[in-house]
Amino acid sequence: SQMPHSHVPLPSFWKMMEDTLQQSGAQLHTFCQKFETVMPSPVSQPLNPAEERKVLSLVSKHGPDKLYQVTSNISGNKDLDLTLQRGQIVALLQSADTKGNTSRWLVDAGGPRGFVPAGKLQPY
Repeated sequence: SQMPHSHVPLPSFWKMMEDTLQQSGAQLHTFCQKFETVMPSPVSQPLNPAEERKVLSLVSKHGPDKLYQVTSNISGNKDLDLTLQRGQIVALLQSADTKGNTSRWLVDAGGPRGFVPAGKLQPY
């Protein structure tokens, strides 16, 4: 009895709700179309089967929130540094090296483990 539409007969109330939902759905559809024209979907590159198995293994060991992608080629030049190619997927093990340097992260590359520059990784 405290609702603003309590005096409206039930069939009319349901019709009013359906109309409101249809109008909101149409507005949402229009918004989505505009958004897609402004922000086209990124083209994702399919992973080759071996890389896909490696990613699935990393997810099962470390969880999806620990996965990172290499943004540019990394050439390891110190002991325990990894050499990785742009686009490779790795799992974060520790966000610092053994001396506490947070610019070098310890990662699992699906086999080899080692350190890479943190600035060359982005969340996957």
